[in-house]
Amino acid sequence: MTLPDYWFLAIGFLFTGYFVLEGFDFGVGMLMPILGRKRSHADAEQRRRVLLNTIGPVWDGNEVWLITAGAAMFAAFPVWYAEVFSGFYLVLLAILVGLITRVCAIEWRGKIDEPRWRGWADVGIGLGSWIPAFAWGLVFANIVHGVDLDERGGMTSEVWDLLNPYGLLGGIATLGLFLLHGAIFVALKSDGDVRVDARSLAVRMWLPVTAIGAVFAVWTQLEHGKPWTWAMVVLAAAGLLAAGPLVRAGRELAAFLATSLTVIGVSVLLFGSLFPNVLNATDPARTITIEAAASSHYTLVVMSWCTVVLLPLVMIYQAWTYWVFRQRISVAQIPPSIGLRPRA
Repeated sequence: MTLPDYWFLAIGFLFTGYFVLEGFDFGVGMLMPILGRKRSHADAEQRRRVLLNTIGPVWDGNEVWLITAGAAMFAAFPVWYAEVFSGFYLVLLAILVGLITRVCAIEWRGKIDEPRWRGWADVGIGLGSWIPAFAWGLVFANIVHGVDLDERGGMTSEVWDLLNPYGLLGGIATLGLFLLHGAIFVALKSDGDVRVDARSLAVRMWLPVTAIGAVFAVWTQLEHGKPWTWAMVVLAAAGLLAAGPLVRAGRELAAFLATSLTVIGVSVLLFGSLFPNVLNATDPARTITIEAAASSHYTLVVMSWCTVVLLPLVMIYQAWTYWVFRQRISVAQIPPSIGLRPRA
């Protein structure tokens, strides 16, 4: 295995970790208006705070995986980075705006104790979850499916060209998978009525998400996959098929691990289908390969040593964080709001 191959696998690993961890964050944000509903406003607010507190200690750490993956792309494959971030500019800009909006909404939501303020914050959390959950699937589906490249490797596809059937299905598949992943995570991390409602919602979503995911995975495999990536299709299918019965039986941890395996399977299927290229073209002669997009050997060597030293430390710290904040959260544990009250 060459150093460029190693770094392609490393970037695939980083994006896979991001999708597993940030996927349930997106799911929780998308489900806040649904699982946060209650007849009385006070009860609804308590439930929404439970939802936010399930991801409160970890959501910002999960985003580090995206920052690291983007930085690795920039340093190891500058050509790949340049083409993706310029060719998919509007879609990635929408993701960026969504993520920034979500960060601000989560951080500022409790600063003022006023329903209208919190309502607008909830809108920001929702938009910052729905947009990336769909757009990431759209982007990676098109990277695998192929885009129009000119003779110099510049992407000429318009944003409307990305809204092809395969790309749209990829976006819908990741959206549905993150919704299910998030619902199961809420059931795993909460207690009381919130846990019951999250488990019930996950059971209802399970079959539609499984059907959509199956169509996307099989389409990807038949059109772009390699013989060995059939194993990833089987892994993704096994995870989804197991998640429904497990969450119905109240085994939320096992169900969460099952949907995590599905996310891993789909991500490896996409990166495996893309290999040995970094960006497929509608004209195969213009496809950008790993070797053509890679940085110099010296750059990759320095990056490799930094990764060997630092990455294990980061992963150990993040695992410790999840262990410390492993307890379930219920409405009874939510304290009164300490936000500023608006002037009369």
